[in-house]
Amino acid sequence: MTEAVERRTTVDAAGSAAPGPIGLHGGVARRRLLFAGLAAGIGIAVSPAVRAQEDAPGADERPQKADLLVFAEGDRAGEVIKPDDLPLGGPPVHAWPMDPKSRVVRSGSRLNELLVVRLDPAEIDDDTRARAADGIVAYSAICSHAGCPVTEWVKAESGDKEVFKCACHNSEYDPRQSAEVVFGPAPRRLAALPLTTVDRSIAVAAVFVGKVGAQQG
Repeated sequence: MTEAVERRTTVDAAGSAAPGPIGLHGGVARRRLLFAGLAAGIGIAVSPAVRAQEDAPGADERPQKADLLVFAEGDRAGEVIKPDDLPLGGPPVHAWPMDPKSRVVRSGSRLNELLVVRLDPAEIDDDTRARAADGIVAYSAICSHAGCPVTEWVKAESGDKEVFKCACHNSEYDPRQSAEVVFGPAPRRLAALPLTTVDRSIAVAAVFVGKVGAQQG
């Protein structure tokens, strides 16, 4: 067994890390990969209520200021994420933004899928801290290299901290430094979504910072 396999973890909907084989996991990621014709691993079921909203008005719009973040997969899919739901130091959870007025989950576009993780504020740089809510940060879950979903949380190739990893071509991103690329072929960092807290829920503070998705051309 390689070191990469030994240190690989998968992210589940409740925010716990579990050892697993190399592969692409997560219900939302798996469903999107199937649509794209890519290989997919074992998935976590997506709530029918969340799936049904993909065609609702506003479901494909980018995250808007004041949107609330909800779990994207598992038994709690569609439920609003609270700060206490996120363990300090990760792993991250996959999330969608939700219009707080219409309650429409913006799951109509895969470009709206998010990685949300709670970090020690002392470990994040100034730019990251300015977009964080008490150490909680959110980034696009779409790799900037080939558009694969970013699904893994592993020890960095070049350090001892956990980072996001895309299993397609092994690009790694450090969430403590604005998701900058620390390994692999990705041409740029993941887009960041500024956050705030409202009534003990995690909310969007502003639109995405940076380009969402893969490099075109």
